[in-house]
Amino acid sequence: MNNEDALRISEQRDDIYDWVVSRFRYFMQHDEIDNALCLADEFFEWMDPEQLDEEETLFFNTDELKEHFLEITEG
Repeated sequence: MNNEDALRISEQRDDIYDWVVSRFRYFMQHDEIDNALCLADEFFEWMDPEQLDEEETLFFNTDELKEHFLEITEG
């Protein structure tokens, strides 16, 4: 992975984190506890300051994944 890709992915992860925290706070402020808990359950590691920087972010390129699938199923 080149530096440009790493930077783009890091920015996307930061945007997702900001959105998750914002929505969690919104749900809590509007007494939508079930929604807040569902979000927290899905993004628990990201919302925990102790784990935030340790949580791995897995990603893939769909075109590369399709190519690989075709290679191993047709070959």
